[in-house]
Amino acid sequence: MALLPFLLTALVLCCYGLAGSLGCDLPQNSVLLCKKTFVLLGQIRKMPRSLCLKDRSNFLLPQKMMTSSKLQKAQMVSVLQGTLQQILTLFNTQLSSAAWNATILHKLHTVLHQQLEVMKTCLVQVLREEGCVLAIQNPILALRRYFLGIRLYLEDKKYSDCAWEIVRVEIMRAFSLSAKLQEKIRRIQNC
Repeated sequence: MALLPFLLTALVLCCYGLAGSLGCDLPQNSVLLCKKTFVLLGQIRKMPRSLCLKDRSNFLLPQKMMTSSKLQKAQMVSVLQGTLQQILTLFNTQLSSAAWNATILHKLHTVLHQQLEVMKTCLVQVLREEGCVLAIQNPILALRRYFLGIRLYLEDKKYSDCAWEIVRVEIMRAFSLSAKLQEKIRRIQNC
């Protein structure tokens, strides 16, 4: 229950962050896509977290990297794009299909894919503006290590229902942090 206020705050930040533009053309429905992602991640829940407390793990979310004031705009956009790509990949496996409601999972895939396409377009435009491809490598590597840890955890837990529930909650946490990053980009552009 303590997670609910955090997620609601992240939802507001996410939605206003996307609406604030990233220096690229965002579709009118980008705010709705953000809201849908949170709703679908909540709906996909299969079991109460309280039954899975013994399976909790620290996945070492690169929170400092994602909230660093030293990140350039290209790095921020690449982190957002990379996060969406990794989440989509994680929930697009055969094993995740077995763990979740197929209809909700399909909707989640669709919404994540739509957001990913927007972020890919933004990244291309921001890289054209800033011209710094090498600067995005370190944040992307940290992100890949984080998601590799999640995949190894699932494998170690034999993709159990509890393991997937723990991962679902962790993905909501990562997505919430992405929302804060989007708000940061919006603030930078409004200066």
